[in-house]
Amino acid sequence: MGSSLDTNPPNADRHITPGGSDWLWAVFAIMLLSDLIMIFWTFSRPRGTRLFHQIAVIVLTTATIAYFSMASDLGATPVTAEFSRGNTGARQIWFVRYIQWFITLPLLLLELLLATGVTISDIFTTLFMSWVYVVCGLVGALVVSRYKWGYFVFGCMALLYIWYVLLGHGPRSTFAAGGVVRSGYLRSAGYLSFLLMLYPICWGLSEGGNVISPTGEMIFYGILDLLAGPVFLFLFLWSLRSIDYGAFGLMSTKYTDGSYGSNAAGYGHGMGAAGTGVGTGPTIANRNGAAGTQGAGAPLGGAGTAGPGTTTAGAGVNGARATNPV
Repeated sequence: MGSSLDTNPPNADRHITPGGSDWLWAVFAIMLLSDLIMIFWTFSRPRGTRLFHQIAVIVLTTATIAYFSMASDLGATPVTAEFSRGNTGARQIWFVRYIQWFITLPLLLLELLLATGVTISDIFTTLFMSWVYVVCGLVGALVVSRYKWGYFVFGCMALLYIWYVLLGHGPRSTFAAGGVVRSGYLRSAGYLSFLLMLYPICWGLSEGGNVISPTGEMIFYGILDLLAGPVFLFLFLWSLRSIDYGAFGLMSTKYTDGSYGSNAAGYGHGMGAAGTGVGTGPTIANRNGAAGTQGAGAPLGGAGTAGPGTTTAGAGVNGARATNPV
């Protein structure tokens, strides 16, 4: 069986080698296996406690597809290098890698910051800066002239903001889930921040300065993606395994968070009949029931007829007794 480069010939003078393609296939296999394990782990958890694991599934699925593309020698475009380094012509620039990072980096940051007391506005701004970090890297890689280094500087400035939130603001916030989560966050934030520092170094040696070959670039980035992807996610989620999910305040209020079944609490609506309260009051409509007359301090509705969920006396949501708010 031939290399992927035989089926999809390189489109630039300086391109990955068959050995580089083999390395990318190995990374793809690790990403795929990690993704399958994470999916199994996600469905083994109760509904309503899967958010962190589902974010990890999205990250690993995206990385799996990206590495399949790169291993197949797809998702690259030729760009003339600013520094020839004795090689004339164009170098492969892998835009599919930046598509991967555009999706995965904000999710990795979200995975961390949801465990803290950082406000939604601060989280959103941090995610935006991660997009700036990635997009500036892509645009800089596609620029032929020395102006590419301007985008490099913009990306590094965005990284400084991300570091500030992860290492400065985040640790000072309130951790509702307790000190165990805080210590796990500090380790994970420091680990991820260190890896994010290495990405610009690799960029400067590859897309920016054309110092290392595309195969060397793939090895460098591949190791970083494995450390920032499967390794980081499994370690972080393992540190949360014994934490009460409700402490994060992330429990959904949807009915499907409860158990399924005819007697499941919170799944389905009761169908109540009309009822008359004590006294005279305005007429209101019960949910899934007929109109009833509201009295002062009296319950609304008589006995309801069972709907898809558990129903008790009174009309209202899920068959519960409707009470007068007065």
